Amino acid sequence: MLEIKDVSKIYGRNSTSVVALNSVSFQVDSGDFVAIMGPSGSGKSTLLNIIGGLDVLSKGAIVLNGERIDNLEEDALVKFRRGKIGYVFQQYHLLQSLTALENVLLPLTFGGGKPDHGKALELLRRVGLEKRASHKPSQLSGGEQQRVAIARALVNDPLLTLADEPTGNMDHKTGKEILDLFDELNREGRSIIMVTHNPEAAERAKGIVFLQDGQIVNTVRK
Repeated sequence: MLEIKDVSKIYGRNSTSVVALNSVSFQVDSGDFVAIMGPSGSGKSTLLNIIGGLDVLSKGAIVLNGERIDNLEEDALVKFRRGKIGYVFQQYHLLQSLTALENVLLPLTFGGGKPDHGKALELLRRVGLEKRASHKPSQLSGGEQQRVAIARALVNDPLLTLADEPTGNMDHKTGKEILDLFDELNREGRSIIMVTHNPEAAERAKGIVFLQDGQIVNTVRK
């Protein structure tokens, strides 16, 4: 489903250049759950941002379902990303002025489609927040805000869900609940790539890619 081919990312030029990624290659199958691990500065989030079209690679290719996406024009990339990729961030990135329901509906609104309140409510029910649909982020706990963010990432039925340290701001109990939700989604056939520094979180995945200094140093399949 997803092919990362010889991906490199270099910031700056000549003697001041910094190599964030150096010829990274691996594949993610449909229905897979892959964790990306490594120390701080190893290139984990940079790689995830390149896969999601939020950053531009210096060399290589990203192919999703047979379509190369790294060389799309900006408008085409934005359209593709909205329809094919869901993103869950560590900091949630919910709009504080909107309710939980309105936040979940945002990708549909930005995509120019008709807001499907029924679908958004069903996703909030799936993450246990149907009774909190009218609450704004300031009225929700961190775990609840992340559940809203997950529902928002799923509202367009993406081919691939990307999660960047989704439990990084949570206590152990709340983090476990979020990981349980990812497990459930993966069992339903959803494809997930998750960046994490937490070995317990990575153990939930079917495969682990270890990065160090921008390169893959090990991969594990279960």
